[in-house]
Amino acid sequence: MDKHLEETCVESEPAYTGSFLKISRDKVRLPDGKIAEREYVRHPGAVVILPLMADGRILLERQYRYPLHRVFIEFPAGKIDAGEDPLLCAQRELQEETGYTAGQWQHVCTIHNAIAYSDEHLEIYLARGLVAGEAKLDDGEFLETMAVTLDDMLQWVREGKITDVKTVIGAFWLEKIMSGAWLPAAGDAAP
Repeated sequence: MDKHLEETCVESEPAYTGSFLKISRDKVRLPDGKIAEREYVRHPGAVVILPLMADGRILLERQYRYPLHRVFIEFPAGKIDAGEDPLLCAQRELQEETGYTAGQWQHVCTIHNAIAYSDEHLEIYLARGLVAGEAKLDDGEFLETMAVTLDDMLQWVREGKITDVKTVIGAFWLEKIMSGAWLPAAGDAAP
């Protein structure tokens, strides 16, 4: 159906291989037959958790992000390990980063946050029935958690205090879910 738009890989080589990210450099045949070069980040994928507390507040994190040299307000999230089930990754990341576990999990959607230069995908999950516990941060990971109202979160998006794309998208999903206008796309997921 979209064959007239497809680019076909002719040759591929690694441009950079790190411990976390890899960059590929491909030669591709364009729809008009010409050859072009594409460089892109290969990413294993990640999960994002929308932790909704019983009182309607939302659990967020404050974490310093080195590439932009500042603290960001964001949802708990983390990289999917090779062969790891995304739901199990979400459950692990929520507990490691915040100490909370959740009794109810629902897959909300999949997003692609940097389609022009990365194959990264993020699986977004709604977590409810939260139970507090002790965080188990990775070595070298430092963050703070906080619980906020949806109104405050949306105001922070509007004011530019929240700019992280996964968190902005998650906030808009939560607004629709909490109002009853939208249901998560894939229904219930087992805990």
